Amino acid sequence: MSKKKAVVSLGHEALGYTTKEQWDAVKVTAKALADLVEADYQLTITHSNGPQVSMIHKAMTELRRVYTDYTPAPMCVCNAMSQGYVGYDIQNSLRAELLARGISTPVSTILTQVSVDPYDEAFYEPTKIIGRVMTKEEADLEVEKGNYVTEVAQNEYRRVVAAPKPLGIMEIEAIRTLSENDQIVIACGGGGIPVIVQKEALRGASAVIEKDSIAGLLAAELKAEELFIFTGVKQVYKNYKKENESIIRELKLAEAKELIAQGQFEEGTMLPKIEAAVTYLEKVPDGKVMITSLDFVSDALHGKAGTVITA
Repeated sequence: MSKKKAVVSLGHEALGYTTKEQWDAVKVTAKALADLVEADYQLTITHSNGPQVSMIHKAMTELRRVYTDYTPAPMCVCNAMSQGYVGYDIQNSLRAELLARGISTPVSTILTQVSVDPYDEAFYEPTKIIGRVMTKEEADLEVEKGNYVTEVAQNEYRRVVAAPKPLGIMEIEAIRTLSENDQIVIACGGGGIPVIVQKEALRGASAVIEKDSIAGLLAAELKAEELFIFTGVKQVYKNYKKENESIIRELKLAEAKELIAQGQFEEGTMLPKIEAAVTYLEKVPDGKVMITSLDFVSDALHGKAGTVITA
């Protein structure tokens, strides 16, 4: 029996928020991923990078402040650094876990660029907060450079960048080739490195891409049979954290769209996951989406946990 092709989207819970937390977290994450491999899934893995890219951006900014000869690292470079750093930890932990189970499937990380529209409305209203806390004077200097800032507390400011929609995955053929040859691929980390296509050249954009958005596109491009979105909750809820909260165990595509229209899902948390499911299922109507937490992977595979979304 051929393996089931699946894309896995890992959230912050799978990685932690600091270098040490990530080192410990990926060991636990690797066990859940190895469970999927043992369940006969061929995996392509993508992941979040919010805390990681913010940490890198802070470090590079501070380096510039201390050593003025250094050039500040643009967001596209920080994104690339985070892909390598997170991919390195996932790749090594998963490889070790698989070998401990007698599985020799290769695991590799692909530095992935994702094209975005330079006229995407997100560039006019940036929302993703990154970097260190700045004073009013430092924030004013950022504005003079053409960057956006927001006041997070009294006289405390942080930079904000856009989160445009992904259009195309530049390295999709390399990812597809590895996937079709039964290799585990880590790709589009942190949503991918946002780039703008300019004839033959790719120019890095000052932005970040929502990792769930890229997961939906990646699963569609690979024509994956399943999309696993791992998050911090056991399953999706209707009227989340309200008195009339209820569990959603199964959801049809049309129902998902209706719930989105009703404003049932919070922006920045569950909404991007449901939107990713819609993107994927509209292009792969025979596919299936599973939303759950890493702690309930085994139960979800046996129909005892998680939310399943189908067309």
